[in-house]
Amino acid sequence: MKHLHLIIPLFLCLIVQQSLYAQDQLNDSKRETFTVKGLVRESNNNDPISDVNIQVNGGSYTSTNIGGEFRIDVQMGDEIMISHKDFETIYYKVKSDDDIRVEVEPVIDRSYIYKNKIKDNSFESAIDSAIFYKKKSAEKSIQFITESIPKSTSVKQNAEAFEVLADVYMHWKQFDLAVTNYRISLNNVKSNDVSLKLAKAYFNNKNYQESLAIYNSLKPENLSNWQHVLRQEGLGDVYVKTKDNKKATTAYKDGLKVASENNIQSKITDLNSKLGEVYNEEGEKEMAEDLLENSVVLAAKENKTREVEQKVKFADFQNVNRSYDAEIQTRKEIIKDIDAIEKDSIIDNESAITKQKQNYKIGNAYFLQKDYEEAIPYLEKSIAEADKREDLIVKKDATKKISDVYLEAGNIDKARLAFEEYTKTVDELYIKKEQEIAQAARFNKRIVEKQNRINTLETDRKLTLSQVELSDEKNKRQQLIIYSLIGGLLLLALTAYLMYKYIKQQKLANNLLALKSLRSQMNPHFIFNALNSVNSFIATNDERTANKYLSDFSKLMRAVLENSEEDFIPLEKEIELIELYTKLEHFRFKDKFDYTIKVDNTIDVEAYKIPPMLLQPYIENAVWHGLRYKEEKGVLAISISKKRIGEIEITIADNGIGRKKSKSLKTENQQKHNSKGLGNIKKRVSILNEMYKDKVDVFIDDNGNQGDVGTKVVVTLKKD
Repeated sequence: MKHLHLIIPLFLCLIVQQSLYAQDQLNDSKRETFTVKGLVRESNNNDPISDVNIQVNGGSYTSTNIGGEFRIDVQMGDEIMISHKDFETIYYKVKSDDDIRVEVEPVIDRSYIYKNKIKDNSFESAIDSAIFYKKKSAEKSIQFITESIPKSTSVKQNAEAFEVLADVYMHWKQFDLAVTNYRISLNNVKSNDVSLKLAKAYFNNKNYQESLAIYNSLKPENLSNWQHVLRQEGLGDVYVKTKDNKKATTAYKDGLKVASENNIQSKITDLNSKLGEVYNEEGEKEMAEDLLENSVVLAAKENKTREVEQKVKFADFQNVNRSYDAEIQTRKEIIKDIDAIEKDSIIDNESAITKQKQNYKIGNAYFLQKDYEEAIPYLEKSIAEADKREDLIVKKDATKKISDVYLEAGNIDKARLAFEEYTKTVDELYIKKEQEIAQAARFNKRIVEKQNRINTLETDRKLTLSQVELSDEKNKRQQLIIYSLIGGLLLLALTAYLMYKYIKQQKLANNLLALKSLRSQMNPHFIFNALNSVNSFIATNDERTANKYLSDFSKLMRAVLENSEEDFIPLEKEIELIELYTKLEHFRFKDKFDYTIKVDNTIDVEAYKIPPMLLQPYIENAVWHGLRYKEEKGVLAISISKKRIGEIEITIADNGIGRKKSKSLKTENQQKHNSKGLGNIKKRVSILNEMYKDKVDVFIDDNGNQGDVGTKVVVTLKKD
């Protein structure tokens, strides 16, 4: 079986090579299919021209409707033939996904010529400019849409303006605002394309039930083949997120059938890949592997980037299924492919197909095989590449992993140096994230202001149109004004709600990032102290003691890292952690203190949740700043007792020298260090209480009145 994993990638390469000739004959299948919108009209009076023949060379066919509009599926580089009995045939080559606008003017023999230009100061001009800036500058694009709305002369144009606005928000990941504007567009004109976009926006905003409702409201018989495939793919995506893999499989298969029958190449690739992921989730490994391999072969017929993206998914599948040798071979091929891609284009750090990510994953695969010598060079390459591309996230992961590799390999000095580099990277990343959050907040504020302006313009436009119509129909004036005002108020109320919801989501994201940062600061501090303890044992030639301490420390480290990404963990796990930690501290300072840990038998420790690593810093302070300086042997008492129904009390008490005396013994630098450590705990508790409604309370006081007064920490914890 091991040799089979080595043969699969080679067999895949042979398939791709054999398909090269076929690709030369099927150039169309190498490009992604997408839908473009178009409009054909007379230039002198803007009248739309209906029943114009629109045909792609050797492919799709459609005709313009009564409004002169059309939609047609094309691929990049296709030539569209636009023909009609009253004007000369026009040939247009597709160079982008922008809308096609054809203006014709009469000539002496009543045929028309193609002008290929847009009138200035028109609604269409503003919309075209908005589309042009959509991927370059959100603010410029929105500004042009703002200018287009007062120029709108029909509900159809109004619907188009809000559809383009929603497209801009979708590109810039402002999904809440995209939902709002797609709904406004649909309120003006019903459209299957916009409904599909709305369902996708709901999905991206994690409103899965709303997304499902939109997809289910679309009748397959009213959809084009392309729209039908998008609907089934969207349904499958929602079912995957809602953990209904059976329905997801059915939806993806239906979409794949339609895509295959109509040669929609890009969707055939995507649906093979997604079906493979669902089968893998369901434990159908062989079927999943076949589908994912097939998606790589299909992607190779489109372009190199698509092929590499599918290879990455296949490598991730191999990783999940512990086929590390095959995964390593696949990722080495990916790195070679990336070199070829980068000759013609720049790969963004956000992409999954960066060399730093692939080198990191190769190093990780070797690490999982315990092949540390092979793992280290790839992790070093990942760090170097991440440095070069200023990718702090990958650098953080790679430096942490290489520290783990050195630690597992027993090279403590290099592990410590790597870990110090990791902590520096974490600090840099935290500063960068703070800057990004501030920039995002400013960006979002400007976007919301522009959205409010657009909402106001839309309300004003409706009122103005109503007033013009009411001049001829005085009997309906009052009713129409009331309806317009109600509509405006509802729109403003909806905007206010969306703003509130967005601010709330942003605040939650900021809190989560702050919690992660605080945990990242606490864990290195704790690990560094423990490594110093190991170092002291080694320095005193106490190798046996160091080995025993390191064995227990690795268990503790495993527990800490398992819990490091959680806001809350079961109290039972935290008890195990502090038992192990206290045992290690006592192991080092046997002559300084004894300890007891008592848990009330009536407490259901599995029913309570507690922030990870909340108790350890207080135990550390008790030992290092209280008991360690005591002349005679001290006592550390940890107890967990029931305070009242649904609430328990965790007490950490010592009879050490006390906070005041301990502070007087420290240097200025030590005082600042301790203050920062306790400050992190306070910040964590404050953020968690804000998010989870005062679940944790911490109270610190002296444990006595005379002599060595000691310290007592009381943590009150409420049940969920």
